[in-house]
Amino acid sequence: MIEYLKRGKQEADRAAEDAKVRDVVEQTLQRIAERGDAAIRELSEKFDGYSPPSFRLSASEIEALISRVSARDMEDIAFAQTQVRTFAEAQRASMQDIEIETIPGVILGHKNIPVQSVGCYVPAGKFPMVASAHMSVLTAAVAGVPRIVAATPPFKGEPNPAVIAAMHLGGAHEIFVLGGIQAVGAMALGTESIDPVHMLVGPGNAYVAEAKRQLFGRVGIDLFAGPTETMVIADETVDAEICATDLLGQAEHGYNSPAVLVTNSRRLAEQTMFEIERLLEILPTADTASVSWRDYGEVILCDTYEEMLQVSDEIASEHVQVMTDRDDWFLEHMTCYGALFLGARTNVANGDKVIGTNHTLPTKKAGRYTGGLWVGKYLKTHSYQKVTTDEAAARIGAYCSRLSMLEGFVAHAEQANVRVRRYGGKNVPYGAAAE
Repeated sequence: MIEYLKRGKQEADRAAEDAKVRDVVEQTLQRIAERGDAAIRELSEKFDGYSPPSFRLSASEIEALISRVSARDMEDIAFAQTQVRTFAEAQRASMQDIEIETIPGVILGHKNIPVQSVGCYVPAGKFPMVASAHMSVLTAAVAGVPRIVAATPPFKGEPNPAVIAAMHLGGAHEIFVLGGIQAVGAMALGTESIDPVHMLVGPGNAYVAEAKRQLFGRVGIDLFAGPTETMVIADETVDAEICATDLLGQAEHGYNSPAVLVTNSRRLAEQTMFEIERLLEILPTADTASVSWRDYGEVILCDTYEEMLQVSDEIASEHVQVMTDRDDWFLEHMTCYGALFLGARTNVANGDKVIGTNHTLPTKKAGRYTGGLWVGKYLKTHSYQKVTTDEAAARIGAYCSRLSMLEGFVAHAEQANVRVRRYGGKNVPYGAAAE
């Protein structure tokens, strides 16, 4: 039996909040589409109190900002980018162009072609998300994207030097200090000073996520990446302190970050809830984490591991920390999630910051139909075909003609028939047009 020891807000309440966000985003994107740079400046002044002569950083401004980053911080950024690049390069190497001859004279293939321009959003308004630059900008560079635009909001009134350094070192060609809806709207729609991109990537708050959703179709997007989510699947092989720490480690992201414990131990569940309250008394980010835990935290008690698996796949959380006596069993059987973190030695923060896998992951149950951002998201797989012999043209043409007529497409059939007549010589196969 599955029992909820703690529940978050009901779905109806969450849907009402989403509706409010949707309306704000729709109106804001319309302003950007109609008024371009003027709207961007008004929005930046209103929400960030930031209105520089140009939102795009010059080469000298980038250099000056990077010079303010300490040597140790630069070393740490370089280490993290090495991990991300190594994994992304291995992923890219796994994606091969192919070409095969299916029957004599018929060649089929596909090519993996990079998206030609991407806009990478890197959050920094509340916390400077240095790692998000690695995940979006650097991965796009590994994929071979020829134009990489990066945007990040000002942090405490100015560009954050570490974020700018990560963007620049990751391979961004253009860097804009813009936040929120105005950033993704400008990159997707274009303004007088910003050329539009073909694709938007990167995490953000609910407004950024909704803006990407509304812009999808005009541009591509990586995935629906809303407020961060975390789930801990645990049994009594771990203790309450580590469970509570892993839950609050993501709850501090924002006021609406779901954090869920799934366990088959009532003792662990109760102790974890107690430990969370203890930690919130001393956590510097408790003002945020406590609201998130109060409104979106859940504790789910199950009887069996099979029930734990069932409820976890139903929730399809962005991050899933598995700490049990059968971690590999969950790896084998789980089907809906953003990323798995297996065993007590690892944790979601590793994936967020440094270990090398991408931290831009599906939220709001999107893990049911997509994985996270990776080098393959920047690549378009395009097929091609060619027929190299007269015999193959006549043979394929005969089949195509008959199948087209089966569907009632006469002009389709004639496309095939003309090849049969031209290349089939006197041996026109049955079913094609007569000579």
